[in-house]
Amino acid sequence: MGEAEVRVVVRKFDGSLHWHHSMVWLGEDAFGVWLGAPIGTIYSKGAKGEVYATEERRVMLFPRGAWWTALFQAAPARLDVYCDVTTPPAWLHKGEVTTIDLDLDVCRTRQDGSVFVDDEDEFAIHQRQYVYPRDVITRAERAAAWLSAALRDGTEPFGSRYHTWLDRVS
Repeated sequence: MGEAEVRVVVRKFDGSLHWHHSMVWLGEDAFGVWLGAPIGTIYSKGAKGEVYATEERRVMLFPRGAWWTALFQAAPARLDVYCDVTTPPAWLHKGEVTTIDLDLDVCRTRQDGSVFVDDEDEFAIHQRQYVYPRDVITRAERAAAWLSAALRDGTEPFGSRYHTWLDRVS
């Protein structure tokens, strides 16, 4: 790939460290910034450190100004798309991107293309625990609804566009 390493840092609303890992800068297009992760990329969670290594190639999309990120996974992953509802990505510099995880996840299964929203219970709990402002709740719910529809009907970049980037990951 030969591109620069980018640190992906995901935090919870209270600022605590959630998921963090490194990816490789692949490029940008009309949808946002694309990062890649080859098989064996290490994912860490909070202070636990290393939690697992990927078994498939992945690309992650960080759209500009949107309240979500998207992770596209090659086989053998059960899910081909895993979207996190987040605050808009913040680029501290080209080598680090940070988002705040807002709990809701919108996923599409590889086998039959079914789409589901995950962690609605966690979203309800964290609204109270972290005192999410009303506008954050509204934006998160709107993002989850939009993602659900886009994943079902194949709105780009969820149709075929992501394959262009996934093919660049070795």
